[in-house]
Amino acid sequence: MNSRPVFNIEEVNKVIRNRRSQFVAQFKENDPVEDGIIKELLENANWAPTHKLTEPWRFVVFSGDGLKKLADYQSNLYKERSKKTGVFKESVYNKLKENPLKASHVIAIGMKRDLRANLPEMEEISSVAMAVQNMYLTASARGLAAYWSTGAPTFWPEAKGFFGLGDEDMLMGFFFVAKPVSDGWPEGKRSPLSDKVTWVKE
Repeated sequence: MNSRPVFNIEEVNKVIRNRRSQFVAQFKENDPVEDGIIKELLENANWAPTHKLTEPWRFVVFSGDGLKKLADYQSNLYKERSKKTGVFKESVYNKLKENPLKASHVIAIGMKRDLRANLPEMEEISSVAMAVQNMYLTASARGLAAYWSTGAPTFWPEAKGFFGLGDEDMLMGFFFVAKPVSDGWPEGKRSPLSDKVTWVKE
């Protein structure tokens, strides 16, 4: 067993309480984040809690020309699906076509099921969500703009294969990363903790 590490609790509290989502409008375009920093985000994601060490998170990282590949894929899939649903919105199509190109990197988030582990799906979903939180915290500590999107094609079953996922797996959205266009930092807002906690001592 290793010696217990010494943490700076003030810095831990600081990064957790000051993590923020910053969206495409806050992205600095055409100034990519170094791949080494993205690898740091992913390495920290890889240390999320995981029951039975299933490590269910799977990531596909799009950057450079890969961003156009993602943008073309999801916008074209939306157009194809609209032929079946009878609903096509130009604004949605344009968003799917343009938003990935405004990011430095877009990380597709997948949950890979290990059915042999016989774990409730909720536990695997939670592990992936904690992995994403690790990326979020690292991005904030690096001063980057980032957000987790669960927009299309997150909930389109036919999209799973494009991201290396099987029918039993789950696409859980996309993590957008970029340098921020401003040195400012979004303010946070939370309702009082006392509204959400019940203490039972007796």
